[in-house]
Amino acid sequence: MAGKARKKGGEPVEFRSQALAEALERQDMAAVALALRNGNTVVPLIKPGPRDKPLDGGEVWTYRDPQTGEVALLLFSDAANKPANLPPAVGLQSPAWLRTFLKRYESTITTVFLDIAGPHPMQAPPGELLRVLEA
Repeated sequence: MAGKARKKGGEPVEFRSQALAEALERQDMAAVALALRNGNTVVPLIKPGPRDKPLDGGEVWTYRDPQTGEVALLLFSDAANKPANLPPAVGLQSPAWLRTFLKRYESTITTVFLDIAGPHPMQAPPGELLRVLEA
């Protein structure tokens, strides 16, 4: 089932953020900021981390425009919203992870797309997202 995985012990883990989905539906940047600051975000992975190393979240996939060289980070409110043409693996990342990732790659990433293929896409510069994550 898309958007779900199993944890040890059989409890399902949802690869989604209801708060982020609702904020994107309303196109409310303040609510998006709150959802990113207080909840997890789904990211596409080139390859997932090893199962025996739970702190290794895997390698995040980013899009590089072949014409301009600009790099975009894609974030999703739900793994089901990830386009099929992206790598199949996803990770569920925390607000602290997102803040650290954006700080580390702020000079490389030119834009961040949220739910790029819909149903309610939004785009923001990484610096703006960093500001709201650090507020």
